[in-house]
Amino acid sequence: MGDHHSLAVAFGILGNIISVLVYLAPVPTFYRIYKKKSTESFQSLPYQVALFSSMLWLYYALIKKDAFLLITINSFGCIVETIYITMYIAYALKNSRMSAMKLFVAMNVGLFSLILILTQFLLKSSIRIQVLGWICVAISVSVFAAPLNIVARVIRTRSVEFMPCNLSFFLTLSAIMWFAYGLFIKDICVALPNVLGFILGMLQMLLYAIYRNNKKVIEEKKLPEQMKAIVVLSTLGASEVYPVAVDIQPDANTNNKKEDKKENEQTGEPDKTDQKSLEYSSDLYSNECPV
Repeated sequence: MGDHHSLAVAFGILGNIISVLVYLAPVPTFYRIYKKKSTESFQSLPYQVALFSSMLWLYYALIKKDAFLLITINSFGCIVETIYITMYIAYALKNSRMSAMKLFVAMNVGLFSLILILTQFLLKSSIRIQVLGWICVAISVSVFAAPLNIVARVIRTRSVEFMPCNLSFFLTLSAIMWFAYGLFIKDICVALPNVLGFILGMLQMLLYAIYRNNKKVIEEKKLPEQMKAIVVLSTLGASEVYPVAVDIQPDANTNNKKEDKKENEQTGEPDKTDQKSLEYSSDLYSNECPV
């Protein structure tokens, strides 16, 4: 029994150290936001979800007792994610700021308060921990949607530029540590979500091994933004958004058309492209069936 407790403490401390690094991973992102005084194309959703998850795990650890290592990491997570969200709201545009504030009130105030009230006043103390634990498991499992989106993008583009290997490695390592911690303290609610975290992390590293030498990226049909945000969420609330600059190269035909247009403007001749479009539209008009 003593050996199990010592191993649980060891894995819990290692999990705390790795999770702190993951929590601090968005620092470069927010330093960029601070320097540019703009949130650009970034969204507050991953940080809001990370804060919500950390608050739930902290509440669970306080009720459970004898879970000091869960209290430390999720207290740190709540503080860090609150700072991130505050900076986001401070530098976001009006519409993004209002959306972030509404989401914060709805999820981190409203939904959390509802869970707090329901579990405290409608559940017996004998089942309160179990119900709250499974709520935490459900939230942790739901956050895997974002990493699965990254996995799908890697497969579609056959490029790992959208999936930082270092972060995938540390998230996998974090999942191993917290799974072992949950196993040794005999808490399935802590261990179970990290099984999925480990599987997803191994899948990401396998994809990295397969596509790491691919230099050419298969162009996606739709690139709405020149800056794409990569969202990675861990099972205990730590999240990261990695900005990836996507250089959209102009088509050669487009450049040629622009050059021809400039030459035609200088010579006073009508643009060939405009002539073709006019001819095409007139053909379409003449081919229409009269009513």
